[in-house]
Amino acid sequence: MTPEIIAKLQEITGVSFVFTDDETRNSYGHDETEDFVFPPHVVVKPASAREISAIVKIANDYKIPVVPIGGRTGLSGGALSIHGGIAISTERLNRILEIDERNLQVITEPAVITQVLQDTVLDKGLFYPVDPSSRGSCFIGGNVAENAGGARAVKYGVTKDYVLNLEVVLPTGEIIWTGANTLKNSTGYNLTQLMVGSEGTLGIVTKIVLKLLPKNNHNVLMLVPFYKAGQACEAVSAIFRAGIVPSALEFMERDAIDWTLKFIDGLNVAVKADIQAHLLIEVDGNYPDILFAEAEKIMQVLEQFDIDEILFADTDDQKNALWKMRRGVAEAVKSNSVYKEEDTVVPRYELPRLLEGIKTIGNKYGFKSVCYGHAGDGNLHVNIIKGDMTDENWKTEVPKGIREIFELTVALKGTLSGEHGIGYVQKNFMDIAFSKQQLLLMKSIKAVFDPNNILNPGKIFPDSL
Repeated sequence: MTPEIIAKLQEITGVSFVFTDDETRNSYGHDETEDFVFPPHVVVKPASAREISAIVKIANDYKIPVVPIGGRTGLSGGALSIHGGIAISTERLNRILEIDERNLQVITEPAVITQVLQDTVLDKGLFYPVDPSSRGSCFIGGNVAENAGGARAVKYGVTKDYVLNLEVVLPTGEIIWTGANTLKNSTGYNLTQLMVGSEGTLGIVTKIVLKLLPKNNHNVLMLVPFYKAGQACEAVSAIFRAGIVPSALEFMERDAIDWTLKFIDGLNVAVKADIQAHLLIEVDGNYPDILFAEAEKIMQVLEQFDIDEILFADTDDQKNALWKMRRGVAEAVKSNSVYKEEDTVVPRYELPRLLEGIKTIGNKYGFKSVCYGHAGDGNLHVNIIKGDMTDENWKTEVPKGIREIFELTVALKGTLSGEHGIGYVQKNFMDIAFSKQQLLLMKSIKAVFDPNNILNPGKIFPDSL
């Protein structure tokens, strides 16, 4: 990174928005993925698509790696500058530009925090349902890059289901719109959906057009204790087969609950000694009578399983406490031990076999796992705990176990990630889910957009490809 290039970057954004000091570089060299730190050579904070375009053109001319960086809450290493280069932080692009109440749409810049977006449109009677657990800190642009999901994806879908159009800076510096602000679009290739979930490897998103829904006015939330974790997984499919589509259906293993209750002050949830798992179930809508009828039907389904007394959240404070518990699981696990988090997803009926297989594999390789996640759409987060494993076994045995977990997941008609993405940490498992021909096809798409391979290189594709 020569003084000449630094000077060019300073001309674009101003001197005060170009950083080469070690503290800033290290701060922007990590996300929430394990303990990885890959500092870029320089951090730049542009304020517009035009400035990003100018930065990318310089990088393309000099063939310097560029990594777009948002809220740094990712769990797959997608924002790690593994080859150094230029880190483009989007944090100054943080405005909600327009809320179109007539068409139920919002136009936003990428650095708006997801919960801020949700709360802002909610004040106008509108609803943006996609709510990853990190919604209080993650950026909506990162949600687009990773195709984020969350608890309410089971009923409402994931990020891709709400993105109508994107303004994108391409790796060669051109600025394009990918689609149209319409609910239907059969005009040419769907570049919008190609960008969603591309993990910052095809372009840098600078504006996002999202569709919204009218807000729902009521919900019913219940916490269901199970004496057998496998039965909790079985109950998930049974609820759907009974004709109920919950707005959220979350699974939490016993350790996940215990660790979270210790980690977060003020939570008061009694858990009997022989309870192995919980389901957190929500139904929502505008008509309380219908919701209570659905809750009663869910209770009838649950009667066939070995459960304890169901806790109904009667007040907003109780509901918020239960959601705080669920959203705090990842941080609680992280505070307890060194860990690796995998993001498996299978058809929901296969969840019991997946959970059983994960435990068997853990016993084989000597590691413990804590499982939780969005059971309603088959998305199980697997936290592999180092505990008292030796550093050598952690380094050599755990990757073998992870590969077997992914092989099991694919054998159950699932895949490697439901919402966290592949990024840096999962890329060498991609051969489990895809043939070499499929991976080469994806890589050829990358080459069309990014002929010099400057944009977020070293992500998604296996090192051997």
